[in-house]
Amino acid sequence: MREASHKDGKISKHPGVPWVTSLQTANSLTPEATPVAPDMKKTCLKPQAASPPIGLGEEAGSCGQTLSESNHGNGGPMTTPRSVTWSSPAALRSGLLPALLAFHPKMAAPVGPMKFWKPGTDGPGVNLSEERQSPAESGCVSVIYNPYVSLSIEQQRQKLPVFKLRNHILYLVENYQTLVIVGETGCGKSTQIPQYLMEAGWTAEGRIVGVTQPRRVACVSIAGRVAEERGALLGHEVGYCIRFDDCTDPQATRIKFLTDGMLVREMMADPLLTRYSVIMLDEAHERTLYTDIAIGLLKKVQKKRGDLRLIVASATLDAEKFRDFFNQNETSDPSKDTSMILTVEGRTFPVDVFYIQRRRLQWRRASGTFPRPLLHRPAGADFRRVLRGLGGIFMLFLPWNLSPPLPPPQKGYGQTWQHLHALSPPPQKEMDSPVPDYVKSTVETVMKIHQTEGDGDILAFLTGQEEVETVVSMLIEQARILARTGMKKHLRVLPMYAGLPASEQMKVFERVSHNVRKVIVATNIAETSITINGISFVIDCGFVKLRAYNPKTAIECLVVVPVSKASANQRAGRAGRNHSGKCYRLYTEEDFEKLPQSTIPEMQRSNLAPVILQLKALGIDNVLRFPFLSPPPAQSMVQALELLYALGGLDKYCRLTEPLGIRIAEFPLNPMFAKMLLESGNFGCSQEILSIAAMMQIQNIFIIPPNQKSQAIREHRKFAVEEGDHLTMLNVYEAFIKHNKSSQWCQDHFLNYKGLVRATAVREQLKKLLVKFKVPKKSCEGDPDPVLRCIVSGFFANAARFHSTGAYRTIRDDHELHIHPTSVLYAEKPPRWVVYNEVIQTSKYYMRDVTTIESAWLLELAPHFYQQGTHLSLKAKRTKVDDH
Repeated sequence: MREASHKDGKISKHPGVPWVTSLQTANSLTPEATPVAPDMKKTCLKPQAASPPIGLGEEAGSCGQTLSESNHGNGGPMTTPRSVTWSSPAALRSGLLPALLAFHPKMAAPVGPMKFWKPGTDGPGVNLSEERQSPAESGCVSVIYNPYVSLSIEQQRQKLPVFKLRNHILYLVENYQTLVIVGETGCGKSTQIPQYLMEAGWTAEGRIVGVTQPRRVACVSIAGRVAEERGALLGHEVGYCIRFDDCTDPQATRIKFLTDGMLVREMMADPLLTRYSVIMLDEAHERTLYTDIAIGLLKKVQKKRGDLRLIVASATLDAEKFRDFFNQNETSDPSKDTSMILTVEGRTFPVDVFYIQRRRLQWRRASGTFPRPLLHRPAGADFRRVLRGLGGIFMLFLPWNLSPPLPPPQKGYGQTWQHLHALSPPPQKEMDSPVPDYVKSTVETVMKIHQTEGDGDILAFLTGQEEVETVVSMLIEQARILARTGMKKHLRVLPMYAGLPASEQMKVFERVSHNVRKVIVATNIAETSITINGISFVIDCGFVKLRAYNPKTAIECLVVVPVSKASANQRAGRAGRNHSGKCYRLYTEEDFEKLPQSTIPEMQRSNLAPVILQLKALGIDNVLRFPFLSPPPAQSMVQALELLYALGGLDKYCRLTEPLGIRIAEFPLNPMFAKMLLESGNFGCSQEILSIAAMMQIQNIFIIPPNQKSQAIREHRKFAVEEGDHLTMLNVYEAFIKHNKSSQWCQDHFLNYKGLVRATAVREQLKKLLVKFKVPKKSCEGDPDPVLRCIVSGFFANAARFHSTGAYRTIRDDHELHIHPTSVLYAEKPPRWVVYNEVIQTSKYYMRDVTTIESAWLLELAPHFYQQGTHLSLKAKRTKVDDH
């Protein structure tokens, strides 16, 4: 291993020094020479026989598979090829493409309604007026701001709009298999409906009411609030389950909040969800990847479980689509419908909407007020035309559409209207840019509101963490300047984004004193997933960052695009929760009218490999016939199948391999990470790979305070090694363990203490899976090659080569990429060959989490995926799927 020296902030070679030498001293990270351990022999992983999973497939035993693992070669010496090319598995396509025209059959099942009571009559269950244990005694006190905190718990519950419909909800749940509830965020549907069901007896005899959320922070915060209302200890009667964190009691939990992904994962062990009496899909309008999977799976479950009740809760008027999807009535008789819609009126106050006047940061009031921001029409017939107008990139999201290659973004900041339209010039006249820099305009608007408007907190929407932190830093500086002028009202500026530690996220709910105005700078997480009271002013930048997958380039990246009208209305509605408010949109009214009605579902713009793998594990052998609410593009399906085949998770007949494919599906990780972990025993480095995989699941390990940037970067460079980001993260983890998980040590080195603690917990869970699969517990003792080769065994598809143009080119299709500025390899001498975890797009397409490799490893570890070229230039030899 070659350790990095840190003179002048550069990474230089130190031959013969393993990466662990930087961890030898107790109080510093100065490299010390340590002998390199001799090469270790590979320990072969012997596959164990596994029973096929009991799933939701059409036939029993449909997932019984045979092992089909990739050939890793004989491990002997290899010569470095002059070039490497990629070729797709032709055997996969030959049997797959005819199935792309498969029709989705309509499914129906008779419903046998249980006996219950009608609204207005007394029913079983706990009476709302009964006394409960004090929340103070439970040890679970939610920090969510509550305007009725002076009232009793029961009085607070009865203040919510949903309370008036309690009996109606219970009656409809009893008499219909599916109930679609339309209710604005804050009406009480998330916290109250599960309790109504529990009080009505739906959790009797050990049954569970499950409530899914698309975001982890919502699971934790809502579960805490419900536990508080019931006077229960969180994790007992009321619990939550998110990835790598299960806070439930199998014997006692009756109301369980969990992410959509965890519900899908539970179905791998219990396909029919036999312990659940009711499943509530909350925030279904967000249409995340796993929300759509859960929707399709639950439709299949309802065919076999007539007693399972489903509640689909949405904050927008897409209720008809959900109702029609779940309605199993194939007759024209409405009395036989199995699904019903119920609308809950919220406490929405009028919101005045202001638009930017073209080319000037001056405001023009909209023609009318905005009393009900969540009511809007679904996408019309001109949806395709609107998408074309917003850029050709969107065309890949349309169902079953074969997309064009992703065009390169413009140089520069890349966050303006012109940048979006530069992706593909629209046929109509291009929009002018009202604000050339919406980050700066957001700060200016916040300060103008603070100096000229009355009381009320401010919520500003931006696209991502970097922008949020930039605006927070700028506003804090502006607040200091104002404080020196003697202004009596102060600003408290808080960030809010998904990667923020939970303790920091909860600060946005805390109350502030009367002479302090709270400013929350957030991503779209604040649109619907959480409720922040006290907001009077909203600033909408008009953009959102979405994950987009291009199946032709096999690149999934984060791209900044205009918001939909539905999202813009949701944002504006945040200002009308407690009283009338104002929304300032950093775009013109004409621009608003050109926005699409709704956001493209994540299912139609994501890498589908994890989805297909889990569906296969559930026994759904023909994924093309799966009842998707919004079918994904055919080419995305093909690309995902090809990747899983290359990883050894599927055989040439697209069936789950046994045991490798089944084992990959059991990991709550990207299939590439799972394959890397399962191969780690063969390479003799399972201990190191466990640490790396755990660290890669945590965001924002490195902390860079705005006022200590140079010092933080200097400390971070002490962990850097020339091999790249994966071994750098391993250094951080090993140092954290060596220093006894010290929070003070993390503070001294500008590291995220809570993130590292979470990484240790993630590692323990992954370790249990490796023990279950009998992967040998091995350490390579400082030799980097086994670790790097093991990384290649999982991420060989994400390989790139340095090009003479100064950029990198993917081997699969010659797509231009760059090393991300946060990588330790950035600004260093570019390594010739690299693999990466993911691609993000800002001003360029950047590789993130990058590691140097040898090209010979690609041929050795993935001979089925790469072949040696005969020329120096990199040319793709891919057979186009859409040519068939």
